[in-house]
Amino acid sequence: MKSVPVSKFKTRCLSLMEDVHKTGVAIVITKRGKPIAKLVAADEGKRDFIGRLKGVFQIVDDIESPVVPAKTWNTF
Repeated sequence: MKSVPVSKFKTRCLSLMEDVHKTGVAIVITKRGKPIAKLVAADEGKRDFIGRLKGVFQIVDDIESPVVPAKTWNTF
């Protein structure tokens, strides 16, 4: 974690925020060598329910056909 004096943070605020957003590494803002604040990247937020499992598993076979043939079903 990097630390930046408050005077340097004032002059480079926007570029420091971009760095934190890109790298995800937090920055501690100090005043006279003592930490007074921490700049961290914002959370991405909750993902939508639809598509949540995209990329988690892969369908490799036919999922619509019955597992056993229809002839073996016990129908009335």
